[in-house]
Amino acid sequence: MTSTTPPTSASVSVPEPVPYPFNEGGGLQLHEAYADAREGAGMIRVRLPHGGPAWLATRYEDARFVLGDLRFSRAMAVGDEGEPRYNPAVSRPSILSMDPPDHTRLRTLVSRAFTRHQVEGLRPWVRGLTGDLLDGMVAAGSPADLVDAFALPLPVAVICEMLGVPAQDRPKFRVWSDALMSTDRLSSEELLENQKQLTSYLATYIARRRVEPRDDLISGLIEARDAKDRLSEEEMTNLCLAILVAGHETTASQIPNMVWTLLEHRDEWQRLVDDPDLVPSAVEELMRFIPLASGGFFPRYAKEDIEVGGVLVRRGEPVLVSLGSANRDPAKFEDPDTLRFDRPANQHLGFGHGVHHCLGAQLARMELQEALRALVTKVPQLRIAGEPEWKSKMLVRGARTLPVGW
Repeated sequence: MTSTTPPTSASVSVPEPVPYPFNEGGGLQLHEAYADAREGAGMIRVRLPHGGPAWLATRYEDARFVLGDLRFSRAMAVGDEGEPRYNPAVSRPSILSMDPPDHTRLRTLVSRAFTRHQVEGLRPWVRGLTGDLLDGMVAAGSPADLVDAFALPLPVAVICEMLGVPAQDRPKFRVWSDALMSTDRLSSEELLENQKQLTSYLATYIARRRVEPRDDLISGLIEARDAKDRLSEEEMTNLCLAILVAGHETTASQIPNMVWTLLEHRDEWQRLVDDPDLVPSAVEELMRFIPLASGGFFPRYAKEDIEVGGVLVRRGEPVLVSLGSANRDPAKFEDPDTLRFDRPANQHLGFGHGVHHCLGAQLARMELQEALRALVTKVPQLRIAGEPEWKSKMLVRGARTLPVGW
């Protein structure tokens, strides 16, 4: 049980941290260590490859509490060389590492572009795009790489369209995104170099949009910067960077993840083929079922002593949240390891929770719905045609290549 009142005892035993993350290698399985942690007496202590130790929240109630309580700070991570992290780089300021009111100010500037109304206005265009991409894949012949032909170009085209990025520049973002989402594949110098290249590109593009404004998100941010003075130049560049990377990497990973999972559960794939109207509920269940993140990341720091799940988190201590584990918590979800499209009130944490709830959740939902609907209607006989290449040393899990046939 989560409490807001710290225990009265000043002497609390702190366990030795265990190596983290638990999941290694390919696939989408959730490591058994998460189930062991959920069944334990409280949160466990872990140590990532870089930085200091942290508490790990694995239960749904604890995870939701940490994500939603403003006494946990993301901003305290900025510049902290002891921040628990996967890669050797220390975090830099961005909307993902801000607390209110700065976080609220920046989020408000872009949130209008991601409302349900705005996203639904994009749906017909996205539906046409999914159809064109699949027509091209089918015309090229079986087998095909679903990632290269469909799963990657779709979200890249959508987020670049919203930002106004030219089509010829879009392939560059796969390289930059892979680098920025890397854990320890790259050195700190390589990470910084990729970050520098992307930041330089955005600065040049922003300068061009100042001269030639259009009806896109970057032009709107430039107006907020130049005419209304609502964000700094650095904040604008970092905000565009976060939107570009987060806006396509997770969706580009989840499309093949969902296809792989459905084809591993062939009866569920057939249910969608027979009744495509089930796609929206299937997307929600797949968001719950698939542990997209390779582990808990983006630590939250306690601003004061707080009890979480029977553990006293001291002021200044970081807590990591495993969304994948929380979404498989039997205390919240009946039969959590079973894929069920009829799951009532599916309050999964696939898009996070609290002030940092995914800004593009409505956009991601729509893209995933249209992607699955197109696949089950246009290529109902889709099958796995070879071993996928799984991403490794990345913050998100997914297939880098997924051979499919039909």
